[in-house]
Amino acid sequence: MNTPGPILFVRYALAPNRLGYCGPADDSALLSYGVSGTVDDGLRELARQFEGAWPFLELIAAKTGIADPLDHRVVEAYWLGNPLLTDVGTPFRAGGRPHHSFQVFCAYPWVDRLADEKSGAQALHVLDQCRIRWGRVIADTAGQVVVESRPLTWDGRQLALGSPRQETVIRSVDGRDLLGPLHPGDWVSLHWQWVCDRLDLVRLTALRDHSAYHLAIANRRLALV
Repeated sequence: MNTPGPILFVRYALAPNRLGYCGPADDSALLSYGVSGTVDDGLRELARQFEGAWPFLELIAAKTGIADPLDHRVVEAYWLGNPLLTDVGTPFRAGGRPHHSFQVFCAYPWVDRLADEKSGAQALHVLDQCRIRWGRVIADTAGQVVVESRPLTWDGRQLALGSPRQETVIRSVDGRDLLGPLHPGDWVSLHWQWVCDRLDLVRLTALRDHSAYHLAIANRRLALV
């Protein structure tokens, strides 16, 4: 059974919200909804306060004839990618799709700062952590999970994915858990230092493909600089 769309949104939006980057000021409310699985008007109002994501959800819903921007299919299309994006087409510059990776690689200013000596390292870190990335579980140690993932790299000219390396990410905080135990070999999605969700092969492939698509757009632009 699919996770309800609003709860799926919480799983992906929680990490940057807890860091104070986007969404409502009260991150504890979002965590409480994610833990309880409750869907109500209060959660929907919190979601509307994500000024970066919400217009994309509205666009996908409007273009595909889905009434609710927090419908599971719409939320999944934005964060991971699914066939709805084919129906929407490429409404943004250079063929961009309404996917989170478009915002990270093509809309936010960080790509343009990579070559700056003072801010380049920070820019690469933000790009790597802000994108929805994927990893394979090595070990689940209760509140933390060791995963193997491929970091974003910058060689002075182009962005790419580097060799797999292990990192430790967060699954729960103060004993409050959104996903339950994970197992070695599981594929998961990651946003900043949080595990967002388990990924089956279809979702993993969609995330990889849409991320690569927008990374290529960013690299074509970088080649012209």
